[in-house]
Amino acid sequence: MSTPTNAQLSSTFYDNTCPNALNTIRTSIRQAVSGEGRMAASLIRLHFHDCFVQGCDASILLSEAATLTSERTAVPNAGSARGYEVIDAAKTEVEKICPEVVSCADILAVAARDASFAAGGPSWTVKFGRKDSTTASRDLANSDLPSFRSNVNELIANFARKGLSARDMVALSGAHTIGQAQCFTFSDRINSNGCDIAGFASTRTRGCRNANLAPLDLVTPNSFDNYYFKNPIQKKGLLESDQNTF
Repeated sequence: MSTPTNAQLSSTFYDNTCPNALNTIRTSIRQAVSGEGRMAASLIRLHFHDCFVQGCDASILLSEAATLTSERTAVPNAGSARGYEVIDAAKTEVEKICPEVVSCADILAVAARDASFAAGGPSWTVKFGRKDSTTASRDLANSDLPSFRSNVNELIANFARKGLSARDMVALSGAHTIGQAQCFTFSDRINSNGCDIAGFASTRTRGCRNANLAPLDLVTPNSFDNYYFKNPIQKKGLLESDQNTF
């Protein structure tokens, strides 16, 4: 995803100023994910929701105490975006070894990568040098973040506005192989297609009777694998947007 600071990003950005930053962040993220398996998905989602609004600038971390237009209270984030305290903890540990050197935006980017790997998913080289934003935009979070109700043309257009292709969109959507969804985000889908996916709908409905959350993938809910791409073949994509993408 393009950002204003792309030309300055480098995988060796902190080699001289904070050589132990990556190991420190990795340790903190591993501890958080081992303590709660769901946290891996939450950190990946937090990074994605940050990048989709103003670029990858950590603006999603700004609370209402910091800005009246906090993205935390936008509709796609309120009551669902989580993991803020994990990023805070990682930042605290990094500050102990390199005060005022590593940006929160870079920590969030590394946290998503380390969370993916901790859940059995891919790793990748992260480039550094992002600057932390001092402003946030609730309005952009409400308008730009993809909706679980979007059809495929809306999704493709949404990602295209961020410089991402349909192929990029499908790959990034694969992160839905882990994590959970609030029941209201898929109740319309399973209720309106009950005859077509009767067994799946019944299982999902029962799961929501005692909880407000349900795993996006019933087979391996905390493992980063490719079941996200297998489930829609059997019309078992949980979110309407995921099934529409198939």
